[in-house]
Amino acid sequence: MKKETINQKISGLKMEYIRIQGDIEKLESTGHSITKLEERLQEIEAELKDQYSHLNE
Repeated sequence: MKKETINQKISGLKMEYIRIQGDIEKLESTGHSITKLEERLQEIEAELKDQYSHLNE
């Protein structure tokens, strides 16, 4: 993969991560379940780790 493509993917994942964090805060304040969102955050973290490893190759 091209370095530019990897950086774009990383940026998109970071934006999604930040959006989900905000959603979690809103749901927590109203007492709703956040389990699925927390799972998605873990998936994003794994994807970011993978993308960073490709970037360093």
